[in-house]
Amino acid sequence: MKDQVAVVGVGCTKFGDLFEHGYEDLICEAAFEAYRDADIDPADIQAAYLGTYMPGAAGGKAAVSLGDALRLYDRPITRVENYCATGTDAFRNACLAIASGTYDVVLVLGAEKLKDRGGRGLPRFGHPLLAKGNSAPGLFALAANRYMHTYGVGRETLAKIAVKNHYNGARNPKAHLRMEVTEEKVLAAPMISSPFGLFDCCPTTDGGAAAILCRADLARRYTDHPVLVKGFGLAVTTGRPYFDPTFDYLGFRSTQQAAQQAYRMAGIGAADVDFAEVHDCFTWTELSNIEDLGFCAKGEGKALVHEGRTALSGDIPINPSGGLKSFGHPIGASGVRMIYECVTQLRGQAGERQIPNPEIGLAHNVGGPGAVACVIVLGH
Repeated sequence: MKDQVAVVGVGCTKFGDLFEHGYEDLICEAAFEAYRDADIDPADIQAAYLGTYMPGAAGGKAAVSLGDALRLYDRPITRVENYCATGTDAFRNACLAIASGTYDVVLVLGAEKLKDRGGRGLPRFGHPLLAKGNSAPGLFALAANRYMHTYGVGRETLAKIAVKNHYNGARNPKAHLRMEVTEEKVLAAPMISSPFGLFDCCPTTDGGAAAILCRADLARRYTDHPVLVKGFGLAVTTGRPYFDPTFDYLGFRSTQQAAQQAYRMAGIGAADVDFAEVHDCFTWTELSNIEDLGFCAKGEGKALVHEGRTALSGDIPINPSGGLKSFGHPIGASGVRMIYECVTQLRGQAGERQIPNPEIGLAHNVGGPGAVACVIVLGH
């Protein structure tokens, strides 16, 4: 599988409160930017994979959301929905389709329109009693409190993560929240679900992102700067880890397993990764995930943060894009947006937030309360 698939084009909309844009507008803008980037005729797209969470939720609207928007008819389009790992899993499925020899050129697109609703945050589904009163901040706070108690981590460490990701996002013209914040401002913000204050939580966001993939031996037809898929992994555990007596609340097994799958396919270890786009729906999530991804041992993430090693100038920059925290988190688009950032960095096109000469980048999503994780490794 390693090096058999190449990314030859990427596109991404501005993320944010896009009330003037419809869902299909986001799809078209992201797709046509990717078409232009790959210098490809849309008629050459043989299949497409749509990562999305909301359109037709529980209503079965399926892949016509993409087909109608792009007039991409009479070709196979697959809708992928896998919690917050939706976008990266759509990308993974596209890689498998090309590597199997079924298609030569495919489109992956993630899109989400979350702001045109009366409610705040994500709509809640599930059991009327078991799911009553839960929220994303509340669920992740359960694990964060246990982790912080075990390893002696205070809210000041979480604040440093928020400050870093806002700093990076302020240098990203497509990020949702383009302002820097101070530790004092983060710590003084209103509490959402302890230990998470307002600036520990990613925003609810609209946005779309796209990638065009092809057989690696065809990549030079489209671009002088192909980026190769080195490895990927996907792991699913329980959707209710808090009912699992073996769950220690110190990290997510799905991320650990998905990372090992991806490293094994790529033939590398965590130490070979030059930068990573890591799922930081909450500041603590980034802290725990960099340990689950193997960038340091469990409980040592605090040192990486305090020593500045995860900053743009550090030896393992995390979320150079600004992450979900600053770039925003339109569920189905986030994973594809991470691919967009990895490709941009590996091409040396990230401008003010560019990392010097990266060779290997990693994109990671964890979805639900740690129920599913997907890891993609890209490189030259």
